[in-house]
Amino acid sequence: MIPIVFRSGSHKSSTESETLLLITRGVSYHFTVHSRVWRPPTDIYETEDKIIVLVEIAGMHEKDFIVSLDRNRLSISGVRSQPLDERRAVHQMEIPFGEFALELDISVPIDLDKVTAAYENGFLRVELPKRQPKSIEISTEG
Repeated sequence: MIPIVFRSGSHKSSTESETLLLITRGVSYHFTVHSRVWRPPTDIYETEDKIIVLVEIAGMHEKDFIVSLDRNRLSISGVRSQPLDERRAVHQMEIPFGEFALELDISVPIDLDKVTAAYENGFLRVELPKRQPKSIEISTEG
């Protein structure tokens, strides 16, 4: 299980970042991409009771990830090291290494006590259960 850090306070984006907005089925997601780091392929989907974030990033260990949730902003970051340290001539290089980061804003209320993250078979899966509406009883004074 990957630990998830909950932070309070406001989040300030780097001046060297680009924010993208995706709106689907009335729910908006904001992605922030920093120019100095790479962003792994990410799927975000919603079920009736949760938001699921699936990040494809092979060659990692659970301890290599930093997953945090600050109010409605999910941040995932880490460093993927190159597996080969030997001197070599590169003919093609498409696999990114080094620092990576992904930030997204979730616009639905999340049940913070039930958020989970797990890394298996090259995929980091973060499940963000939706907070259920609280029912308020109305009493009559008499």
